[in-house]
Amino acid sequence: MANEDQQKALMEKLKNMSPEELREFQKKQCIFCQIAAKKMESKVVYEDDKSIAVLDINPASVGHVLLLPKEHYSIMPQIPEDEIAHLGIITKKLSLAVLKGLKVQGTMLFVANGLAAGQRAQHFMIHIIPRKEGDKIGLTIPQRQIKEEALRKIHEAVQNKVNELFGIKREIVVEKRERAEKSEKIEKKKSEKKTAVKETGKKEKKSKEEGASLDDIARLFT
Repeated sequence: MANEDQQKALMEKLKNMSPEELREFQKKQCIFCQIAAKKMESKVVYEDDKSIAVLDINPASVGHVLLLPKEHYSIMPQIPEDEIAHLGIITKKLSLAVLKGLKVQGTMLFVANGLAAGQRAQHFMIHIIPRKEGDKIGLTIPQRQIKEEALRKIHEAVQNKVNELFGIKREIVVEKRERAEKSEKIEKKKSEKKTAVKETGKKEKKSKEEGASLDDIARLFT
C-alpha cells in the first residue's frame, strides 16, 4: 500500500512540474546522462563539448555506436537546431569511421523518436549500426497501396504543418497548386484534342483507301 501511495504521489508531483523541472528530474533518472557525464563506465569512441559516442553494450552488430547529446533531450523536436545540426555532422563522420575501421559494407543510421517508433530510452540518441551482406539484422519497412484521395488529404495535412513551421504563406502554396492543376487540365485537353485529330485523320484515310479499292473493283466489271 505504501508503494502504491508513493507512486500516486510521484505521479501527482510530475503533473505539477514545469518543463524545466521535469527535464531535470528525467536527467537524474537517465542512465545515458550518467554515461555522458562519465559517472558510468562506457567505451567512448568520440567526445566533444556537445556530444559523446559510445559502443552499445547490447549491439545489433559488432561496432554498433550510440551518439548522444550531452544535454538531456527525450525526443528530437526538443533539440535546438544548432545541436541537431552538430549531431548530423558527427553522425556522418562516425559512419565513415565505422565503415573504414571495421571494413563493413554499409551502415544503418537509425533514430527511434517516440514510444510508438520503438524508443525505449528516455534520452535521444542516433544509432550507427555496421552492416554486412546477409547479416540478418531486421528492419523491414512495409509497402502499402493508398488511394489518391487519401494521399491528397495526407499531403495537405503534412504540407500545412510544414508551411507553419517554415513560415511559408499558405496562400502562395495554394495559388501554386491551383496553377499547376489548371496547367495540367489544359495539357490534358490539348493531348485529347491531338488524339481526336489523329483518329479523325486515320478514319478519313481509311475511308479514302476503301473507296479507291471499291472503284478499282467496279472498273473490272465495266
